[in-house]
Amino acid sequence: MTVTDETRQALERQRTVDITTTGRRSGQPRRMEIWRYQASGRYWLTGSPGARDWYANVLAHPKFTLHLAGLDVQVRGRPVTDPDERALVLGEIVPTLDWAESLESWIAGSPLVEIEFD
Repeated sequence: MTVTDETRQALERQRTVDITTTGRRSGQPRRMEIWRYQASGRYWLTGSPGARDWYANVLAHPKFTLHLAGLDVQVRGRPVTDPDERALVLGEIVPTLDWAESLESWIAGSPLVEIEFD
């Protein structure tokens, strides 16, 4: 199924979103605030270089809930590990962040997940 117009409009309005993942060890829901990004016509979750619990949870349990204004959308996270794809996507995202470290550090160490709509 593709993303609905309602979901797309909510994503366009909201850069800051909440996600609820399933804890990799506990199996319990874990809700947190995160920024979503758009690159190559798709939607992504990432963060500055380093280990992230939300990323470890998505690796263990790819399905999670994306909370948008008035919408809770069930999605799947596709971790991006291929260096060429990471360079392409992060090459669009990182230059828009005035606080980001070097692109190379993000490619080497940032979590990167495509939001896939089931």
